[in-house]
Amino acid sequence: MKCPMQKLTYFILLVLCTSGLLAQKNAQPLKPQLFGLHLTFVDYNSPTLIKKTSLKEVLSKGDIFNPSKQSPAVTFSYWTGLTKNLDFSGKLNGISYDYRRHTDPLRRTYDNEFGAELEGALNLHPVSDAHFFSPIITAGIGAGYYTNKTGGYIPLGLGWQFNFKNKFYIFFQNQFRFSLSKEVFPDNLLHSIGIAINMSRKKQANPVAVPDVQISDRDNDTVVDSLDTCPDQPGPASLNGCPDKDGDGIADVNDNCPDIMGAAKYHGCPVPDTDNDGISDEADKCPTVAGVARLQGCPVPDDDKDGISNEDDRCPNEPGPAANFGCPEIRPEIIEKVNLAARNIYFATGSDVLLKKSNTSLDIVGQILKDNPSLKINVEGHTDASGTASKNQQLSELRTISVKIYLMSKGIDGTRIARAGYGSTKPIADNKTPAGRAQNRRVELKLSNY
Repeated sequence: MKCPMQKLTYFILLVLCTSGLLAQKNAQPLKPQLFGLHLTFVDYNSPTLIKKTSLKEVLSKGDIFNPSKQSPAVTFSYWTGLTKNLDFSGKLNGISYDYRRHTDPLRRTYDNEFGAELEGALNLHPVSDAHFFSPIITAGIGAGYYTNKTGGYIPLGLGWQFNFKNKFYIFFQNQFRFSLSKEVFPDNLLHSIGIAINMSRKKQANPVAVPDVQISDRDNDTVVDSLDTCPDQPGPASLNGCPDKDGDGIADVNDNCPDIMGAAKYHGCPVPDTDNDGISDEADKCPTVAGVARLQGCPVPDDDKDGISNEDDRCPNEPGPAANFGCPEIRPEIIEKVNLAARNIYFATGSDVLLKKSNTSLDIVGQILKDNPSLKINVEGHTDASGTASKNQQLSELRTISVKIYLMSKGIDGTRIARAGYGSTKPIADNKTPAGRAQNRRVELKLSNY
């Protein structure tokens, strides 16, 4: 068994030594220099449970990964590319395991000891590092120091690499390691997961020597005359050495409005505002008619053309004067009929009960509202100063309710009837005389069309 193993060892060493020559002939991008740290588990038990230890038997038994039989280890690694599909890796393993249990059959106690291994390997990945994922086939040779003894081994394995834009790699590896020193340790399995970081630096280009040449810059603006469009006027390099008085980024030589900031589209002049409403034509949806910004430069509409915009017009579809909030004026004869009707509304003394002699007047008001559906009416109740203020206030409100109910009984929509009671707060005559108190006890009816 030793002779074939020795030949295989020599062959692997020969490949490792000559791989540098292979890398020099390959012009493809190579894996950068990586330094890695790996969490490793070594299984010295599963392979030895098989009488005739072989990789084929281990695979057939399905005993590749058995956590209960593994020893922990830590691995430091170095990687570098030889060709686009072949890498070299060097590893330093530190393993915690009782190696004497395999050389002392009478040993009854198991105290983990430390083993240190140094390993070199070639790693073939069929997919180049230009891709995110590739499988890895590993073959190499290693040696170590194990509890006052030394030994060697040959690792053969399969793994996977994940390349994160050449900044770092993640490796998963599984190996069957053939022992070259069976008296020290048996054949074993190794499983590891780790990360390797790119530590190489990009080469910096050597500075190019610039010949000492005398350069002319007449206006001292740091733009040489050969490149300066305005060699006698200082200006920034971004404008080829020409000045820009208004600071709009357009050189004065190309600016039709050199003293006013503008836009290149208008040859250095401001965006025009044809209707002078403070909104440029580019943002103005009504560029020839003055308007407001919230309507994108268009005027507020006036549908009834009465000179009052819809926003301020309480009757936007009917023309009317500003004094009446844009609503048409109510004809004087209608106002007079309603006022006359209001003077003939009567209640029982100290009560909100309408007297029958009020019906004729209220019927006239109801008919006016029916004939003019755009009109609304406000019913205001007043009392004299007799009694307490709270009772007067209550009475005035109740009387307006009675009037509203009567008008609604005649088919007038309640939304067209507003009401308010004022008690004795708004007298129109002297409360000290009977005649004055009679005038103060009243209901006022006020028409509006808004």
